[in-house]
Amino acid sequence: MRKMTMRKTNFWLAVVLAVVAIPFAAPSLSAQDTGKIHGHVIDPAGVPIANVNVVVSTDGTTPKYTFKTDDNGDYKGDGVAPGTYIITLHNTQDKPIDQFRDVKVAAGADVQQDFDLTRPDYVAKLSPEQKKELEEVRQKNSAAVKENAVIKNLNGDLKQARQDNAEKNYAASEALMAKDTQAKPDAAVLWVELGIAQKGLKKYDDSVTSLQKAVSLDNAGGKPNEDIEAAANDALGESLASEGKIPDAQAAYDAAAKAAATKDPKAAAMHYQNEAIMMDRAGNLDATVAAADKAIAADPTKPIPYYLKGKALINKATVDPKTNKIVAPPGCEEAYQKYLELDPNGPFAADAKNILAEMGSTVQNKYKAGKKG
Repeated sequence: MRKMTMRKTNFWLAVVLAVVAIPFAAPSLSAQDTGKIHGHVIDPAGVPIANVNVVVSTDGTTPKYTFKTDDNGDYKGDGVAPGTYIITLHNTQDKPIDQFRDVKVAAGADVQQDFDLTRPDYVAKLSPEQKKELEEVRQKNSAAVKENAVIKNLNGDLKQARQDNAEKNYAASEALMAKDTQAKPDAAVLWVELGIAQKGLKKYDDSVTSLQKAVSLDNAGGKPNEDIEAAANDALGESLASEGKIPDAQAAYDAAAKAAATKDPKAAAMHYQNEAIMMDRAGNLDATVAAADKAIAADPTKPIPYYLKGKALINKATVDPKTNKIVAPPGCEEAYQKYLELDPNGPFAADAKNILAEMGSTVQNKYKAGKKG
């Protein structure tokens, strides 16, 4: 989940300087004869001021040394001749906005001079308009801090819910995500995990509602997240198929595959394979074959879709009354053979071999073990 960051103030005193800092030190002095100076700079809202100049002078106007703050609002410099200085913070218009006088630097010393613009005496000098803006910024920053704390907790819960779902501890995941979706109802990823947990508990109506909510939220911004789309629609397809809503399930799986394919065309195969599995469970032979064919087209190296296709087609086989042999529809034998080619020792190898034998087909034995789907 995307974390929110504190909004930096846009005060005239915190605008970035374009001047490059070039420290100037008297060449006649050695390192042990000079001192150092360092400090931290924050604006009236407490936000570090980056890339602004801190000017060291003896008269308050003519720079003797200039040091620039880094991204954390820190500055430092060495080679400063011993003496008493005026340290001035400048803005982008090269105008002084804060100043400390009588800053003594001794040889070998490292003097710290911070510019804390939250201090009451500095804030008191701000104009009414600047004070009003400062209060608005402080309120927004306070809200951002609270939001970041909430998001941190939600991220921890999300990690736990995913682990619970992976371990089939669906009740714990459901309870956690039900709580968190109430705390942050606009976070699509939380609804995904809630829907997956509900699917695991066979609360298919609730699962469909949660997953459709996730998809709706993810699309609301105009830039859908492919991972959320793929995960939500895949789980949605399973829940819909479990309710016997085959056309809706097919549409969900198609959406999951489309989202996954934007990163890797072969990734669509997993979602089509899941679709084929669910269509097989539903006993919808035509839908099983269609999903298996889509999975094979996306990645022809995965064995399971071939087996599922063969299994669906064999259910449409007839028996030759003269030979009592199975007469399988076109593509059935080829699907079983391809499955054995890709995974000769796979979990369905024995079934595939038996079917081929009943068909009177010779099982090819030249196959080498391939990757399992």
